[in-house]
Amino acid sequence: MAYLDHAATTPMRPEAIDAFTAALAITGNPASIHSAGQAAKRLLEESREQVAATLGADAIEVVFTGSGTESVNLAIKGLYWQRQADVPRPRILYPGGEHHATIDTVEWLAQREGAELVELPVDAVGRVRLDALAAELAEHAASVALVTMLWASNEVGTIQPVREVAALAARAGVPLHVDAIAAYGQVPIDVRAIRRETDAPAGAGLVALSVSAHKLGGPAGIGALVLDRTAKIEPLLHGGGQQRRIRSGTQDVAAAAAFAAAATSVSARLDDDALRMSRLRDRIIAGVAELVPDARLSGDPSPDGRLPANVHFSFPGCEGDSLLFLLDASGVNVSTGSACQAGVPEPSHVLMAMGRSEADARGALRLTLGHVSTDADVDAFLAALPEAYARASRAGLAARSTSFDR
Repeated sequence: MAYLDHAATTPMRPEAIDAFTAALAITGNPASIHSAGQAAKRLLEESREQVAATLGADAIEVVFTGSGTESVNLAIKGLYWQRQADVPRPRILYPGGEHHATIDTVEWLAQREGAELVELPVDAVGRVRLDALAAELAEHAASVALVTMLWASNEVGTIQPVREVAALAARAGVPLHVDAIAAYGQVPIDVRAIRRETDAPAGAGLVALSVSAHKLGGPAGIGALVLDRTAKIEPLLHGGGQQRRIRSGTQDVAAAAAFAAAATSVSARLDDDALRMSRLRDRIIAGVAELVPDARLSGDPSPDGRLPANVHFSFPGCEGDSLLFLLDASGVNVSTGSACQAGVPEPSHVLMAMGRSEADARGALRLTLGHVSTDADVDAFLAALPEAYARASRAGLAARSTSFDR
């Protein structure tokens, strides 16, 4: 089986498995003051320090969560609620084509809390337009609760101008949250450096950053929110006050240890892995261009403008889901990156935000590489693609209505 869906999840690294199983043998709640509890706490805090080191943060700024989605929710809801404490600041600024962890969260705030959502335009490769953000902040900074954005698109792989956005937010006195879940482990991330370079005042600029362990070879079920010391935030969970009274609940020591092991391993070989994955990525891009000349590469075409592990194409005249199932039957796992509602293929909201046609958005296919990816995986995909595309093309685009619509 050729597994090319590492953006969904990637296999646990051996170091993470070893750390996880070793930590499972440790008994003790890290909140307890007896020796067993303190032994667990020592491992937990050492793990926090190791994760922090890979993100350019201090250990106290790393808040462990149950997932990347929880980290995004905690950051966006927590910052939004806190920013209403003295005067109303209802506006949330975010680029088009964000992950649903962000979209669903801000839409919930709009429905339940009266938030005013401002979707910022993106360009043809999915990169936020800085001029639009600058204009919004110049006119409405006093009513902006926060800006939130991806570090890099989980779907098309385009890397966002995080430093430039952080500088604009810092100058406007507005907090910025960055969802770095797709980017973590592929590109360098240094929160402290960005705050220093953008001369960020207390509570403004880049103050919150979300990551997840299972995207880089750690276990599912643990993420982290890097929260600057100066940031003020309302918690989602109450009861115990663990982790700076920001996130209550008994902490998962074994998962934290595995997270730290994976993050440390990835950080140590980040440049080498990026070079290896980008070479495989470029092989796929060249192979698809040769085999299906009409296929259209999505995202930034420049090697440094997209994640090293991401390839995203639109295939004309067919459904991405059809290609996915046909490739799966040939032993190749890929993704469309987009949602499917009630069994009806839905166009990629990311491509639609980029100005692409609905046909383009429905024929999307995403391939993502990881630490176990090899040339053999690429060979398997390229060998299976021509027949899969021919059959998917014969099937064409699915009807946009179903029996449920009648």
